[in-house]
Amino acid sequence: MSEPLGYSVYLTSFEAQRAMLERSAGTGAKVFLSLHISEEFAPDYCANAERVCLWLAEAGFRTIADVSVKTVSQFGEPDLVRLAKRFRIWALRIDYGFTEAEIAALAREMPIAVNASTTSPEAGRRLASAGGLVMAMHNFYPRPETGLDADFLLESTRALQEAGLRVLAFVPGDQSLRGPVHAGLPTLEEHRGQIPSACYADMVLRFGMDGVFVGDPGLSAGEQRRIRRFQEEGVLSIPAALDPAYAGLYGQVFTCRPDSPSWLVRFTESREYSCFGEAVEPRHCVSRGRGSITVDNRTYGRYSGEVQLLRREAPPDSRVNVIGQVPDSALLLADRIPRGGSFTLVEP
Repeated sequence: MSEPLGYSVYLTSFEAQRAMLERSAGTGAKVFLSLHISEEFAPDYCANAERVCLWLAEAGFRTIADVSVKTVSQFGEPDLVRLAKRFRIWALRIDYGFTEAEIAALAREMPIAVNASTTSPEAGRRLASAGGLVMAMHNFYPRPETGLDADFLLESTRALQEAGLRVLAFVPGDQSLRGPVHAGLPTLEEHRGQIPSACYADMVLRFGMDGVFVGDPGLSAGEQRRIRRFQEEGVLSIPAALDPAYAGLYGQVFTCRPDSPSWLVRFTESREYSCFGEAVEPRHCVSRGRGSITVDNRTYGRYSGEVQLLRREAPPDSRVNVIGQVPDSALLLADRIPRGGSFTLVEP
């Protein structure tokens, strides 16, 4: 997906987010910013909001501002389009209080985003036919156990896309998780506690999302790099703790054999690379848990040297050495490696 990773910006934490945002300046990435979070209201709220929005525009971001019926009066403008021009806002995310006719009128003036969870495909189709770019944005869910399940996310996303809308969603960050719960801000509940790059790949490969935002204020530079590499090169970066004897596997680009079964990933090039330089002796032939990385030893004959990543548990085999492990927080990435897809192992 060529769409750059999007970010969520919060007025109360903007200064802390600036360094992260600067790493993506000039990319045309989208930014989600709410103009009606009650806990952010302060005497200088309006001036601060304008300052942040103008900075984002100057830095090359496209801001999607979350607005309600109260937003116009709060900022002293006659209508939302005037406010958007003043703040250099690219699109409006329409919250509560607007009729479908009012939303359609806004869509003819500028890009808009509606709530993906409350907009029916029929209403979405009518809005899309009104003219202009219409998007549907799924919510993020701060409280554990309240995020969307995979079946609903897939079904609703496909229905809205078929209605002509571009669909957007959120993944959690890995730094400065937003309070007061501090449990991540994912759209999909099963993404809670997973690394952002894994969640991003999942949103793109499994759900076909048109745009993905980090819900939390913080995303590490390493995760930004991993996501960007996947966007630009199609290479998934899989964190793995490897036995030091097999550190040479780090950084190699491997291909998942097209005939790999669903329960494991076969590293196409592992035997061709002659990674180990000598016969692989039997060692650490233990139970293979989900996320185990293994190499076949010399007792497996011509398979000796083949590396695999297991997506489900397997029993011990005297012909198979366990040489590494993908951490629980990245197991989702193991599931997303497509047959024929490219990936690399990176240090956690």
